[in-house]
Amino acid sequence: MWKLNPRALKYLNEVARFGSLRKVAAHLNVDVSAISRQLAQLEEELGTAVGMRSGQGFVLTQVGEELVALFRQQKASEAAALSRIEALQSLKRGRVSIAVGEGFIADLISAPLQAFMARYPGIQISVEMAGANEATRLVKEDRVDLALVYAPSPDAELYSHVVTRQPLELITPPGHPLTRLAPLSIRQISGYPLALIDQQFGMGQLVSLVEELEHIRFEPQLRTNSVAVLKNFVLSGMGVTFMPGLTVHSEIKQGRIACVPVPHPVLAGASAHIVSHKGRELTVSAEALINHLHDGMLFFN
Repeated sequence: MWKLNPRALKYLNEVARFGSLRKVAAHLNVDVSAISRQLAQLEEELGTAVGMRSGQGFVLTQVGEELVALFRQQKASEAAALSRIEALQSLKRGRVSIAVGEGFIADLISAPLQAFMARYPGIQISVEMAGANEATRLVKEDRVDLALVYAPSPDAELYSHVVTRQPLELITPPGHPLTRLAPLSIRQISGYPLALIDQQFGMGQLVSLVEELEHIRFEPQLRTNSVAVLKNFVLSGMGVTFMPGLTVHSEIKQGRIACVPVPHPVLAGASAHIVSHKGRELTVSAEALINHLHDGMLFFN
């Protein structure tokens, strides 16, 4: 019976992540030959190749992919077991990493995260900013425990713990002509200065889908990868953009921004999700954070 070398599996996992032995060696500060030797011994023990060098780097075989999945599952199970031990100590220690879209940040930081950290001072929280595509990739690579994503693409590798409908709406300066149109059509929007976010974000992907379905093409004056830039584009009176109303909740309450519903099924049916890697055991700390965000964040309550 095979006894897999944990070091070899770790190297293989890193190669799957970085795509080449040289990049892994630089990341781990080890010799390329040491990594190559471990992978060769692994292949010799199994009697089959775990990967192949190509022009694109090191490409895993199906066997290699199975071993990487095994390694990640083992690491997740180990973390979950340790977390259950921590749970016996009333969540006095722990660590949770989350990837968060920029549009969630104000809602997350305003009170929910602060309250969680006050309640569980021994739990360390790591927050990484990422668009929808990047956030889901980090989850699937087990580099973060959870992700807060808006309108993610369907993915069999993800599990949604919380889902709430959060329509993508038109955000305008107060008194803008479009605020006086009801119902508002997609084609009417194209007649005004517009800013759009990149398609690496759920918001951008929804707008792109609407363009495809309606056979139109928006010509935005501004494209950006920043929610803050979109918000300031509208606040300065330069034009309009698409955004969930909760992303600019404070500005709407202050009367600095107006929010106009757009009765299109793609935009009206958009939703916010808290996701994890399907099949991976979550730590008690991560489960506690999910429950806390569900109760405390406007996006998920």
